[in-house]
Amino acid sequence: MAALGIIGVGALATVYISQPWHLVVLWGLIVGGGTGAMALVFAATIVGRWFVHRRGIVVGVLTAASAAGQLIFLPGLSWLALHHGWRSISLTVGGGAIAMVPLIFFLLKEKPADLGMLPYGAPDDWQEPVRPAGNAFAETISTLRESMKFRDFWILVGSFFVCGLSTSGLVGTHLIAAAHDHGMPQVTAASLLALVGVFDVIGTIGSGWLTDKIDPRKLLFFYYFLRGISLFLLPVILFPSIHAKTLVFVIFYGLDWVATVPPTVILCRRLLTPNRGVVVYGWVFTAHQLGGATAAYGASLLRIQFGNYSLAFYIAGVLCIFAAVAVLQIGRGKVNERVLERANA
Repeated sequence: MAALGIIGVGALATVYISQPWHLVVLWGLIVGGGTGAMALVFAATIVGRWFVHRRGIVVGVLTAASAAGQLIFLPGLSWLALHHGWRSISLTVGGGAIAMVPLIFFLLKEKPADLGMLPYGAPDDWQEPVRPAGNAFAETISTLRESMKFRDFWILVGSFFVCGLSTSGLVGTHLIAAAHDHGMPQVTAASLLALVGVFDVIGTIGSGWLTDKIDPRKLLFFYYFLRGISLFLLPVILFPSIHAKTLVFVIFYGLDWVATVPPTVILCRRLLTPNRGVVVYGWVFTAHQLGGATAAYGASLLRIQFGNYSLAFYIAGVLCIFAAVAVLQIGRGKVNERVLERANA
């Protein structure tokens, strides 16, 4: 509720901006902080608290919700911007965030015990994990220090950096502008990105289901490799209108958009004990956001320098191929003996 309130206030306040730094503070720091507090790490927290079995598919469903939001809102927001100005977007986003607060207050429970239930799939003798008694900040830093000792953590950090770079940072931020460079109208381009969201819902839920059945490392290899190939093809399949080749990209890339999240969450839980797996994922997700920021800014520089986004798409494609190869190495390095001791305790 606090995060939604921060997002709502920050978004609504942008209608009063008059200087560039106002936008940086309100949208970059305040709205950015609010969205970060309820990003995909929140989904991992819910899954760890409410589910023992089927965690993969539940992560997939919750992750797909972000794609569904994109699908529902993006074309409409683009239409509002064209016909009623950019302030209408701030009012819509801010009002929508605040409207969710009472729904959360009345409908969302903290844990299954509040309803007299056990987590899904938990045995009758299941005991709720003991929450860390120390300072939350100190626990977070301690988890980072322990995780940094192991190669698997750095592979997950690097691969998720590439994930953020090649999705929200590059395609999510620049696809509309790249399509516009090829003569495609803004609203049509926004609809194209929303269509990516349609297939993302399917792909992410499917990825969650597969994560419960298949080695997550193999899934990540397939996802990153497919994404890399898709990005290599993108510069030559953008046209003034939606073309059959463009739709092929939308289908394949959309299925892959955030399909990496369920297997990454599961692998983070394996790095340390399950009680700290969400904190590990929080640090890994930080790398995802840094990758997104790098692509959002870097692709802009390349567009200014070379007049198009082609090089940005090619660089992202190469990095995805590297990430695909790297994730296969997870589990082949140094073993965290203390993790094994805790797991067997």
